[in-house]
Amino acid sequence: MAESPRIGVVLSSGGIRGVYAHTGFLLALARLEIPIAAAAGCSAGAVVGGIAASGADLHAWSDALARVDRRRFWTPDSLAYFLWQVVVRRGRGYTGVSGTEAPMEFCRSQLAVQTFEECRYPFHALAVSLARGRKVMFSHGALAPRMVASAAMPLLYRQVEIDGDWYCDGALVDLAPMDAICCKHGLDALIIHHVATRHADMRRIFQSRWSMLGILERLLLRQRPWYLSEERLTFNRCPCHCGAAVVVIEPSLPELPWPVTEGGPQAQAAAMAQTELLLRPYREALLSDPRGRLPAPRNAGNGLPDTKAPACSG
Repeated sequence: MAESPRIGVVLSSGGIRGVYAHTGFLLALARLEIPIAAAAGCSAGAVVGGIAASGADLHAWSDALARVDRRRFWTPDSLAYFLWQVVVRRGRGYTGVSGTEAPMEFCRSQLAVQTFEECRYPFHALAVSLARGRKVMFSHGALAPRMVASAAMPLLYRQVEIDGDWYCDGALVDLAPMDAICCKHGLDALIIHHVATRHADMRRIFQSRWSMLGILERLLLRQRPWYLSEERLTFNRCPCHCGAAVVVIEPSLPELPWPVTEGGPQAQAAAMAQTELLLRPYREALLSDPRGRLPAPRNAGNGLPDTKAPACSG
């Protein structure tokens, strides 16, 4: 009897909205009975991806998100402490307005297991090493600190120290690290759930709360991933020419500015509904022969190499 296709998922960065949206996406995959053989995540995607890979009940996680108090993940310094750091100490050693202890403890409390090695399937979280100045894919060790390191946006959060190095948000170098798992784990199909915020009108950014986060997101999005198309569902092939199908979902979601959680369940429900609607027509192909039965990329057969796509680290 032929083995079932191996399907991986990649969860992009996306702020607080991404946490809710990725949860809805994974709930939709569970409803469609699409198994996950490996996963990778960045920032918000690392948080949700780690929770799911640990074997935690996604419905319990969804319930926790629906009633979460922002103090569980966002503990900004007082104005007096901020002014003391900036004016008196002149910013020496001051790297972010919030510590990471609260979000780290929240993640620990939601995990079913505490290490990468204990996860149900291989999981990778992308962060940036400040000491080495490059991206790092975590796949071993304690989950919670590495998940939080992947999501520690500079200026907003202080960096996370792990084994003598300091790490921050992986979105600085890669919004969705598909190269971490596709060829490495012999996948037949990879589903990318991309929810990173699109470019917004600068006037709206300046008028919103936490405008510096909007500016940071604008800088992060200056380079678009090769697979984006502005369409809700597209089909590609792995740039390493291994034949694996790459399915990209770009849902249409309501805005959810940092660190607002009101409206989060609506973003989650929208992502869940769109994922199920978009993937259900292709479910049988995914579960039987994604390499052969899923639609071919639009530019397939034109003889032109894809110069925008990075090579997978297989």
